[in-house]
Amino acid sequence: MRAHYSADVEDFLHDDPDRILGVLTKAARDAGGDQIDAWIKEIDVLQKELRGVGGRLFLEFVIPRMGKRADAVLVHAGTVFVIEFKVGSRKYDKSAVEQCVDYALDLKNFHEGSYDAPIVPVLVATSAGERARSSYPKDRDGSFFPVKIGRRGLGSAIAGIAKEHPAEAIDPIRWERSAYNPTPTIVEAARAMYARQNIKEITRSEGGDNLKNTTNTVEDIIERSKKLGKKSICFVTGVPGAGKTLAGLNLAGKRRDRKEGEKAIYVSGNGPLVKVLQEALARDEIKSNRLKIENLKKRLKDEKADAKTIKEKIKGKKMRKIDAVRKTKPLIQALRNFVHESLANPAAPAERIVIFDEAQRAWTARAMNKALKKLNLEPHDKSQATILLDAMNRHGDWAVVVCLVGGGQEINHDEGGLPEWFKSLRCSRAGWEAYVPDMLDKEHLQGGSLDEMLRGTKFVRKPNLHLATSVRSFRTGRVSEFVGALLDLEEQKARAALAEMTEKKYPVALTRDFGRAKEWLRSKAQGTQRFGVVAAAKSYRLMPHGIYVQVAADAVSWFLNTPEDPRSAYSCEYAATEFEVQGLELDWACVAWDADLRLTKDGWSHHEFRGSAWTRVRKEDKQGYLKNAYRVLLTRARQGMVVFVPEGDPGDPTRKREFYDRTYRYLKGLGLEELQPA
Repeated sequence: MRAHYSADVEDFLHDDPDRILGVLTKAARDAGGDQIDAWIKEIDVLQKELRGVGGRLFLEFVIPRMGKRADAVLVHAGTVFVIEFKVGSRKYDKSAVEQCVDYALDLKNFHEGSYDAPIVPVLVATSAGERARSSYPKDRDGSFFPVKIGRRGLGSAIAGIAKEHPAEAIDPIRWERSAYNPTPTIVEAARAMYARQNIKEITRSEGGDNLKNTTNTVEDIIERSKKLGKKSICFVTGVPGAGKTLAGLNLAGKRRDRKEGEKAIYVSGNGPLVKVLQEALARDEIKSNRLKIENLKKRLKDEKADAKTIKEKIKGKKMRKIDAVRKTKPLIQALRNFVHESLANPAAPAERIVIFDEAQRAWTARAMNKALKKLNLEPHDKSQATILLDAMNRHGDWAVVVCLVGGGQEINHDEGGLPEWFKSLRCSRAGWEAYVPDMLDKEHLQGGSLDEMLRGTKFVRKPNLHLATSVRSFRTGRVSEFVGALLDLEEQKARAALAEMTEKKYPVALTRDFGRAKEWLRSKAQGTQRFGVVAAAKSYRLMPHGIYVQVAADAVSWFLNTPEDPRSAYSCEYAATEFEVQGLELDWACVAWDADLRLTKDGWSHHEFRGSAWTRVRKEDKQGYLKNAYRVLLTRARQGMVVFVPEGDPGDPTRKREFYDRTYRYLKGLGLEELQPA
């Protein structure tokens, strides 16, 4: 059951409040005194306000992706009312309104029974003034603007909405039992893993099946390696947003509590991703610690403890930020730390399994030498892949490396990609057995030959090691296909993919007015949906529009902080580059397109701004990195994006109109919705 308590409204009205409370308390198990008091007040309000209202009521309705429960959900007259109580509150807090809206949006986006149903978020602040309204406007996609109500007026508001917006009847039992197919953000998945929640439970069905099959295949390889005493390396590939990181976190979470000698470590060469995830877990740990202290205080007060006793009991229990980081950091680590430890310590690592996310970003030997020289260490002339394999070779019998590899995601000239791993395997003397997907896209090969890459290695082709379905953009699975076709100048294919995306309510807009682009973002986002501006790292001539890529966005603040913080993505004051956003996502994104990648009659022309002028990028590998940068930027949005292409300035030789016009016309010709000036 998705709710702790459910009943037809008529039955609820005649039910004994104490029995209802008993059902809720038994289901929740660890409910504290404050929660029980809140339930008593909620039941009282609902039994008074729902007289004469039909339908079915659900109390403590689970919202799995968010790991929370809505206080009440009412299915009445074809409409779903998501009711959140703030017992004793005298005002309608912004955070409480957003929480209620988030619950409603979660149902609208991921609960099959709610896809086409009107959804009304309702905040009941029991000590606030009444807010009687004569009209209840809709927002978009069948959802409503939040309704704010005091302890009285809920019933009349429900009746008013049902009368003003009649809807097709819903079978509430079928509605409750309909599939819930969410897709978490990477941050949500990491938090779920840390809370020991199965990530599959918060992942939509088709993505969940892929995730399950991939995880099972990798675990089979691990068990086989352990049984036979072999060393194995497993490559998991996928399109952008297909869930490679989810697969890695799921695997790490499942093996988190294994006995010594079988544990897995999750590492990534993506520094911003690691920092964001570590900070998210640390903040959760601090929040949990504060809650424990508050509960302890309340329990002691209930036991009539004096102030001195309470102070002594809670002394030393407050968690410092450094302690929270120290506790959560071992679960998610930066690759460079693992590599440096391996170079400094000749012993075998404590872990038998290394899950390496963003493995295409493993540094070449040249990059490693540069890094070692900066640390005044002796160069090794070994790539990160080779160093990692050498470290795992120290285990006398079995060891497993799981590489999560994004195709077309190499964005730096020091990143070796999949070919670098096989080069390291050929040089290794440990007899590694490689498991590769039964399909590899051209983006994974960096323009090379599959046969050439695999030559000289022992490999096994395995199904389920390639994740082909994008779960990031939950409205449609064709975003990566669209972006790939766009960048490959396959116009017909791009138009077809975009047409389906638009039909699935994934908008892609186009504008030459940056202010209009930001307005579009703000108009689309609801609740706490995150939006922001992204741009390529060397888009230096976006400066006249207030986009300064030279000033790096702090990824932690950008992805985790609230709209009140100007460092957050919401402010649109800092643009994040491909280096900050790779592996992470936004709900809505503005992609700012500079003249570094510009369309000409001969195809894409690649440029870099140096000093006071643009210079052509002629090296093929650097051209690929620039193209991949835009691939990363264009695949960050979960729900929609707007592309901003400047007008150019005929008086500025670095921003000539011809640098931008053909690119704009091309994008417009693909079918992007052109925004009209405000």
